[in-house]
Amino acid sequence: MDMFCYQCQETAGGSGCCGAAGVCGKTAEVAALQDVLVYAVKGLAEVVVKGKVSLADFPDLPREVLKSLFITITNANFDGEAVMRQTEKLIAARDALKAKLPPREWSHAAQFAGGSQQALLAVRKEAGVLSAADEDIRSLRETITYGLKGLAAYAQHAANLGKESPELYAFLYEALAATLDDSRTKEDLIALTLKTGEHGVQAMALLDEANTAAYGHPEITKVNLGVRGNPGILISGHDLSDLEQLLEQTQGTGVDVYTHCEMLPAHYYPAFQKYPHFVGNYGNAWWQQAAEFEAFGGPVLFTTNCIVPPRKDEVRRRIFTCGAAGYPGCTHIEAGPDGKKDFSPLIALAKSCPPPKELESGEIVGGFAHNQVLALADKVVEAVKSGAIRKFFVMAGCDGRQKSRGYYTEFAEKLPKDTVILTAGCAKFRYNKLDLGDIGGIPRVLDAGQCNDSYSLAVIALKLKEAFGLSDVNELPIAYNIAWYEQKAVIVLLALLSLGVKNIHLGPTLPGFLSPNVAKLLTETFGIAGIGTVEEDMQQFLGA
Repeated sequence: MDMFCYQCQETAGGSGCCGAAGVCGKTAEVAALQDVLVYAVKGLAEVVVKGKVSLADFPDLPREVLKSLFITITNANFDGEAVMRQTEKLIAARDALKAKLPPREWSHAAQFAGGSQQALLAVRKEAGVLSAADEDIRSLRETITYGLKGLAAYAQHAANLGKESPELYAFLYEALAATLDDSRTKEDLIALTLKTGEHGVQAMALLDEANTAAYGHPEITKVNLGVRGNPGILISGHDLSDLEQLLEQTQGTGVDVYTHCEMLPAHYYPAFQKYPHFVGNYGNAWWQQAAEFEAFGGPVLFTTNCIVPPRKDEVRRRIFTCGAAGYPGCTHIEAGPDGKKDFSPLIALAKSCPPPKELESGEIVGGFAHNQVLALADKVVEAVKSGAIRKFFVMAGCDGRQKSRGYYTEFAEKLPKDTVILTAGCAKFRYNKLDLGDIGGIPRVLDAGQCNDSYSLAVIALKLKEAFGLSDVNELPIAYNIAWYEQKAVIVLLALLSLGVKNIHLGPTLPGFLSPNVAKLLTETFGIAGIGTVEEDMQQFLGA
């Protein structure tokens, strides 16, 4: 069995992973099963849309759609059996809805049967990326689908904290069903791509509201990088509700909790700062986890994606997953009927493990989400007007393994001292530990948080536009040099485009799923560009 997948930045040759396995470590079989799961979600969406099903009558259904899409995000779930179980659940839900509707003509996605791995794999050709013959139609459909995967991830995090939007769910069904509709023209799909971005903004705003309502607005915070002498649990991924439950269950146990990668910004929330055993951040971006997990020595909890296949069985036995995440041989913790998760197995294991080995020491500063930066707005505006700050550089997004990503470290190092970096996501690990100084007390690296907190950067830009009395956000002294890796970055990009942001540089390579014509459209309409050398791009951004 061969695969074809080009949804992430590291796809082989920049054009597509094919053969027995992908760069991420996903096997061809798991890739095919994930394609079928997405196909089943689209078939369910078609039934909902064409059947005019009332979403209010099936309140649990959107959560299953969100989880299904989240499972297929890059590096989230490598467990073929888990993917099959979720697919069968979606097929059963789809067929239960159809049984309540008058007979009508449905697409293949709304009709195919499951029941076994063989049956599911039998439809992999129809479900696969290459099923659309026209490369531009295929490119636009996949761009929409990948944007919807990112949107679903953010919407699920919000739903876990009790914040949901019927309007957002209705659009999700509408857009998923549209990707099956052969009557949709390229122009139709271009419009839907931008509409996906608009709803991406809505999803990120909903998650921002959920996070801040539950845990307070992020504050400027110093985060410890060293370790203590207690055993520890390392938590990775993005879900703050999982972190809250873990912190509650580890109170008084003698076990410390450390964050890894995208969970670092949890330290900025006031509600988590009350836990004395929430002691700091351990390690760097997701792709360095193989060595860092070995050094940590204790249990690791993945709340979402960014799993790298562990290279040692001993490490695999210490990895636990929950939510949409999964990996063969790792223990998966399911939520109970009340939505709560029992992390006692991690706590018991942690007590039998040695304390973490220290990788580094010192502190880093973060917590510059929109509420905190806007509190400093007068100071920021004055610094710009006085010339102390010449330009802001949005360097949000994802990190990755490719050596070419060293570009972003070099770019940050060579930026003039009268510039400020606005960042969110794990791309910051390329430069957030550099000593870049400050401008009149304003740090030159302002970390807003996780990838979803790119919303904060958009809010900051829009508020600065008001403060300077400008009519167009593109008139601000802000340049965009963004790194991307997976589908949450895709929805962030589409969200920025829907807000009218232009001239975004995207790297280290442009997405492989953009056909030449679609890439040309983005370049001509929005000024999307790739990256060059640091010197060339610095000249283009600064003119000097």
